[in-house]
Amino acid sequence: MISRPLNCTSLSLSLSQVTHTVSEILREKNRSKMSDVNHQRIKTNGIWIHVAQKGTGPLVLLLHGFPELWYSWRHQINFLADHGYHVVAPDLRGYGDSDSPISASSYTVFHIVGDLIGLIDHFGEEKFGLLYIHTYIYIYIYIWSEKAFIVGSDWGAIVGWRISLFRPDRVRGLVSLSVPYSPRSPSPSTKSFKQKFGDGCHIIQFQEPGRAERAFARYDYLTVMKKFMLVTDQVFLAPPDMEMIDYLETPWSLPSWITEEELQVFAEKYEESGFTGPLNYYRAMDLNWELLAPWQDAKIVVPTKYIVGDRDIGFEVFGTKDYVNSDVFKSFVPNLEVVIIPDGHHFIQQEKPQQISEEILSFLSKQSVDL
Repeated sequence: MISRPLNCTSLSLSLSQVTHTVSEILREKNRSKMSDVNHQRIKTNGIWIHVAQKGTGPLVLLLHGFPELWYSWRHQINFLADHGYHVVAPDLRGYGDSDSPISASSYTVFHIVGDLIGLIDHFGEEKFGLLYIHTYIYIYIYIWSEKAFIVGSDWGAIVGWRISLFRPDRVRGLVSLSVPYSPRSPSPSTKSFKQKFGDGCHIIQFQEPGRAERAFARYDYLTVMKKFMLVTDQVFLAPPDMEMIDYLETPWSLPSWITEEELQVFAEKYEESGFTGPLNYYRAMDLNWELLAPWQDAKIVVPTKYIVGDRDIGFEVFGTKDYVNSDVFKSFVPNLEVVIIPDGHHFIQQEKPQQISEEILSFLSKQSVDL
């Protein structure tokens, strides 16, 4: 028998093919389980909110960011439901199949938190208890456990921080992805961003009603999704006199963590709803700043886990890395655990679904011991 030398290139290709095959198997398994997810629209805070839900047990709200939908949590919905949690992933107001009020003033963090309190009330866990009235007389009563775990990414993380700040009595614990807690700044939010990063910052470009919508309209919806969701090395700082959407590159190929079919889910829904609702979150930032004055320098007291990828677009450019590693962050969030994911980017719950799901579960399990 003649033995042939090991061909490293062939081995590398084989391993790559195996990895790709395993990913496809896991994705197909997850896709089949998505058929078990229940969808409904719930009236809360004067509007209708679409939610996807699955499982039974302690309530977990999964809050997406921009430009995402409930679908961003497709991996975590199945994983957490399989581990004994009642998982509810809403389309936040303005997104997807939820109502989209016209005025940007209807998109403050107070409005969003109000929506979530209504969802927590709706899905409150029903328990039974005994009420002693008199000798030999007992009456069964209903006890509602109206608290939830909150898991948020990007804008969902911002909302998660605020509901934990406003209503800690309704939050069992918070997991925040990408965006750390930011106490109220000395000056309005957009003024601070403009001073630091100029007119090319996406937050500044998104302020003018209709501007970003017109720029986005130069591209099909799938391309817009690719530009935003697949960005890795570019930061959201466009050159002078250039629109952000034009500055962002369109990848030639897709990363292994998402498919054309999955991106199309987002694209088709945005084609129906448009971008104005999601962009109104940015347009309400200065109003948020005005309304948050009573909570100046307030702390987050609920148990919290903060997760960020070390290659997140905002981790270094916007000073997040230094802040997260500082004592200042921990002084505002005393009960805090920080996890930095190597080679992780902004949409990390989709990019590294298994790792992020397990990080979330470890936190929920730790807090659930006290339930």
